[in-house]
Amino acid sequence: MTPGNNGASTPEDDDPFGYLYEDGQASGATPPRSGGYGYGYPGPAAPQQPGVPRTSYNQVRTVGERQYGQVPQQQYGQPPQQYGQPQQQYGQPTAQYAAPETYGGAPNRPGPPADGGGGRGGRGPNTKGLLIGAVAVVAAVVIGIGVALATNGDGKKDDDAAKPTGGASQGASQQPSHKPSDPASPPAQELPKQDAATLKLGGGAVLAKDVKGAQGTDGAYVNGFNQIGASLTWQADLPSAGGYYLYLRYATPAKEANATVTVNGKPNAQPVRLGNFIGSSDPNLEKNWQTTWTQVTLKQGQNTIKFSCEQGNQCDAVFDWVEISKTKKSY
Repeated sequence: MTPGNNGASTPEDDDPFGYLYEDGQASGATPPRSGGYGYGYPGPAAPQQPGVPRTSYNQVRTVGERQYGQVPQQQYGQPPQQYGQPQQQYGQPTAQYAAPETYGGAPNRPGPPADGGGGRGGRGPNTKGLLIGAVAVVAAVVIGIGVALATNGDGKKDDDAAKPTGGASQGASQQPSHKPSDPASPPAQELPKQDAATLKLGGGAVLAKDVKGAQGTDGAYVNGFNQIGASLTWQADLPSAGGYYLYLRYATPAKEANATVTVNGKPNAQPVRLGNFIGSSDPNLEKNWQTTWTQVTLKQGQNTIKFSCEQGNQCDAVFDWVEISKTKKSY
């Protein structure tokens, strides 16, 4: 081919479907033949200039002539064609012209690494395992700090941490020394007790000090009660009304005696017994001091209590002290 000479025909004159048209057939276009020539017009039969090779620019075939699947499929992962290697010649079947549905199956494509990649030629770091390990380490550190704060360093629980802090010194006890009294309840009042020698005496009863063992002030006691009309009167204040025990310390010459008790002007149904409870046989009064009691009903406030020797009483006795109690006592 020389400058200005493009040969017998030019590429734009090639019409792959020229043989189908009347003018193409008139120009010598023929159906395609094996080898890919004679597909348009003027076709391979057109005269060529000497020394100028001429082939069809488009190596096309008739529809249905190419047989798919006969060409070995290109495997994925094969190295690409290097520069400088001989290229595939025109007219030879290539893999890219094969229809995808004619392939023998899914491409044998290597899958991704099992662990998601990330490494060079091997498994990447197990990020999930590393994350779990880091969380476990943090939890262990937090637990260790909590145990250290809850103990005092020697493995024992620090009880002082649970105690409230305030103005009290560190060594002072936080517990009260005693239970505070209830401000709503008044303090218990002491029930009255009085020496017999300080009571109002009448009917021949007199003060005496010659018998040993009396517990009154200076050893004083009341004598002369062994006659009709003798009496001792006591003004006693009570915090509340109710039943009480009336106690009396006395001595007899080792024999039975009794006396009448009157409360607020009303005699008790039974006299108070002045018995020989110790079973003494010695008439010495010094050896026969003992205690008796009787039950009385008193009102709140001042009460008048009278001991007297009345007709029918056996009154041979001396008196040391009198006492009122809410409960029964043992002397």
